[in-house]
Amino acid sequence: MSTTGQSILIITLIVLNLIAVVVYYVFNVIIKLNKEKSILIKAVVMALTPVVGVVFFGLSYLWYKVFMSAPVDLEDVIFGKDHPKFETKAEEDKERNMIPLEEAIAITGRQDLRTLMMNVVSNDIKNSLASITLALNSEDTETAHYAASVLQDALNDFRTVVDKEYKAIMEDDPNKYEKCRNLIDYMDQVLSQKVFIEMEQRNYVGIMETVAEILYMGEADSIESEQFEKICLRLLGVEDFEKCEKWAERARIHWPQALSSFTVQLKLFFAMNRRDDFFRVIDELKASPTVIDKETLELIRVFT
Repeated sequence: MSTTGQSILIITLIVLNLIAVVVYYVFNVIIKLNKEKSILIKAVVMALTPVVGVVFFGLSYLWYKVFMSAPVDLEDVIFGKDHPKFETKAEEDKERNMIPLEEAIAITGRQDLRTLMMNVVSNDIKNSLASITLALNSEDTETAHYAASVLQDALNDFRTVVDKEYKAIMEDDPNKYEKCRNLIDYMDQVLSQKVFIEMEQRNYVGIMETVAEILYMGEADSIESEQFEKICLRLLGVEDFEKCEKWAERARIHWPQALSSFTVQLKLFFAMNRRDDFFRVIDELKASPTVIDKETLELIRVFT
């Protein structure tokens, strides 16, 4: 091809490229009213890199449309599973008269709030620590002081028990594996409420994981699926993704059909923004005989 012919070809490509850039910009900004800065940036890139820029963004758009934007088909997840049946009927009359403790603390008057706090702490408060912390901000200084005192006593008891049991386990107590199982459940009951400051929460989650590792090395088959889930969720809560993934994989190996083995993976991969792994687990769950409950369906809907 002659020099003149090459020049004409180059000029033609540049002109066609500019036309494509103008059409792209006008269509997005004026017709679709898309005001995002990325539109202008893409237009500038395409203008400065004739042909290559247009081809690159065009292929990227096609790739997204073909492989990434297809809606997830959950029909067989929702309707293709046998939903669990519960033999115990709900106590509807009782439940209609109950409200969450958090709401009760928020709306109760000063005198009644003191009575409420007395009733709460007269029972086992290990499951109510997060709710008790709400009373720390009460305008009633007596209630706030009482809540702080109760909470501090409960956390000190937790620290004492964990320290004692952890030392016994590390000193090769004859019943150390049983102690490990009990300590995992005990620690999760408190750590799941996130009542410690971040540093202390992370420290105790680390102790919980160490205890779980000792148990796994000694009696891996004795770890229940619920305990694998507790370990994973506490590690996920402090964003220790590496160890969380290790335990999620162990849960999958030892309890391949347990629903919790799937849900911890879904939560982990979502938190890590690992889209391919997330949808791979959904596909595995859909293909498995595992019964899916309402909470898991809602989890999938929210995440997708």
